[in-house]
Amino acid sequence: MTFDTAAKPRPFWVAGSARSGTETLDVHHPYDGTDVATVSVPSAQDVDEAVAAAAGVAREFRSTPAHVRAAALDHVSRALAARSEEIAETITAENGKPLKWAEVEVARAVSTFRFAAEEARRFVGELQRLDTDPNGEGRLGVVLRRPRGPVLAVAPFNFPLNLVAHKVAPALAVGAPVIVKPASATPLSALILGEILAETDLPAGAFSVLPVRGRDMAALVRDPRLPVISFTGSTSVGWGIMDSAPRKHVVMELGSNSAAIICPDWTDFGHAAKRIATFGNYQAGQSCIAVQRVIVHRDVAEAFVPELVSAVRALVVGDPHDPAVEVGPLIDEDNAERVESWIAEAVSGGARVLVGGERSGTTISPCVLADVPPEASVCREEVFGPVLVVSVVDSVDEAFAQANATEYGLQAGVFTRDVQVAFRAAAELEVGGVVVGDVPSYRADQMPYGGVKGSGTGREGVRSAMADYTEDQVVVLSGLTL
Repeated sequence: MTFDTAAKPRPFWVAGSARSGTETLDVHHPYDGTDVATVSVPSAQDVDEAVAAAAGVAREFRSTPAHVRAAALDHVSRALAARSEEIAETITAENGKPLKWAEVEVARAVSTFRFAAEEARRFVGELQRLDTDPNGEGRLGVVLRRPRGPVLAVAPFNFPLNLVAHKVAPALAVGAPVIVKPASATPLSALILGEILAETDLPAGAFSVLPVRGRDMAALVRDPRLPVISFTGSTSVGWGIMDSAPRKHVVMELGSNSAAIICPDWTDFGHAAKRIATFGNYQAGQSCIAVQRVIVHRDVAEAFVPELVSAVRALVVGDPHDPAVEVGPLIDEDNAERVESWIAEAVSGGARVLVGGERSGTTISPCVLADVPPEASVCREEVFGPVLVVSVVDSVDEAFAQANATEYGLQAGVFTRDVQVAFRAAAELEVGGVVVGDVPSYRADQMPYGGVKGSGTGREGVRSAMADYTEDQVVVLSGLTL
């Protein structure tokens, strides 16, 4: 089956089959507002059929041989690679992400499905000796991992392919049917993934891709036939889902306010400045791991801050389809206006703009702020825009305390070559991950990934998601000679 990129409206996927409805959703280019595509929206009946199919196939699918699931995942990985140019252009068109970063996203999705195929072949559980106590002689415990049931995968706009992959690939690897709800602004990449999944031998009902609107989204969240919800997105929406589904297993990866700390022993200022400038702004700051706060020790501030300003000023801003562009638009004008207003709020409170901050439509030039009052929104909240807030501290202790002064605890970068400081950072920073000698950038798809405090309740990464989607089943074998 070939996906007709000119089709209007583009179909959605119910239980592995393409389907069209009477309602439609228009997708617009964030950079210039041009029409990109029209997508068919499922009806309430379509949604119910997708859920019924997932629930109906769950028992069969969980017993599917590992090689069948692995083969399907391998096919998706190869097909994504073969169509990488087309899919990268699609990501840029619907999301506004610069093409160079869209190409990286496709490559990561290729790896995500490949990792999942590998894990599907070996993910099973563990053996446990029970004869460590006299009552357990002749017995062996087998702890198996069984799918909890069909997964509702709710994906955000900022990684419209790979954050769908982070949910779909682990679910299929463990034999759990999955229903994808892509972001309304960016459904196209998920629909292409649906077409590729339809080329596999997965049973009908193993997957659906439903670009639904609010009412049907709420129905999916509440539906008892979907016992697992995996959500990536804003903190308010995530906790709202948790409140709406208190008896479900809800895995969330939410907001962040990531810090990069420049310690007094660090001397490669150019490297640190370039990494912070790039990964604070690489998709207009619209990433949960984007650096937002830059905390610099006073001993090195005079040398480092000009390097940072220079690195930010050097970033190429503009049309995301231009291969040279590093920073494109925000997802829409409302978000661009919000970020602009937060910059203005900080300035009115006494902050200095060291570079950038100008808005043109949905694009904001990457901005560095200094002397920002701690109560300003750019300090307290997740900006999700191309803004870096620089502060100067007198000690590593003060840097760690300032890094912890946020409601979010996703990741932090610590620039030091002192091993003792690195381990102190791991012990004292209230975050889910500490990157030493670099900044939080791209997720390690094969590693556990997530946060603490307001940053979520679970871990992304292929194997950790597989663990989240499954639960222990204990089998005790008796009468054995071990």
